[in-house]
Amino acid sequence: MKPHVICHMVASVDGRTLIPRWRPEDAHRRGVFDCLHEQLGGDAWLVGRITGQEYAQRDAYPAHTDQRYPREPWFARRNAAAYGVVLDAHGTIAWGRTDIGDDPIVAVLTAQVADAHVAGLRQDGVSYIFAGEQDLDLGLALEILNRELGIQRVLLEGGGVTNGAFLRAGLIDELSLAIFPAVDGAQGAPCVFDSGDEEAGAPAPLRSMTLASSQVLEGGVVWLRYRLQSG
Repeated sequence: MKPHVICHMVASVDGRTLIPRWRPEDAHRRGVFDCLHEQLGGDAWLVGRITGQEYAQRDAYPAHTDQRYPREPWFARRNAAAYGVVLDAHGTIAWGRTDIGDDPIVAVLTAQVADAHVAGLRQDGVSYIFAGEQDLDLGLALEILNRELGIQRVLLEGGGVTNGAFLRAGLIDELSLAIFPAVDGAQGAPCVFDSGDEEAGAPAPLRSMTLASSQVLEGGVVWLRYRLQSG
């Protein structure tokens, strides 16, 4: 069973997501994102490797271990109110911590990840699952999170490439987008949905977007929620 996936993002009026670049400046924008995050009430939030790396507290794990680990889910904790799920296909993030904001970390790996990295995750008390051999199978990852941890509602809060991958896979059920009265205006700036070069020509399999609600928040922020149908 797939959890309900809500892509929750904030953006400037030109669809850009790197808040420090926006003009005019406003120090309170991050607080709006966090407040809406709490209102949406997910069992888990999910980001990609680049966003996840910002939370890492170690440079690297040891390069070798004599231990061999089966390619099956391993959980340091199963009873959390919410989890922080991070896509790390090749096992590059050395965490040095067990949680982010009290939400236990769950790393999503591929089977090719080295045993030494798996050993480092266990040492740090970081849970992990495997979803795919060489490339991540996002649908499988969601199914495993539901089956193993009972996760029913995921807030997708990645960068544009991660969000775009879920969109092209037809896995997003809802879009929560808070648009701020600000402009980035730069070519190539990060945006809500994006792709790598290899997926640049792949359109999203969207059949419809239905406005579920709109709300004007303090400071001229407009919060839009859309229901998405893929196929």
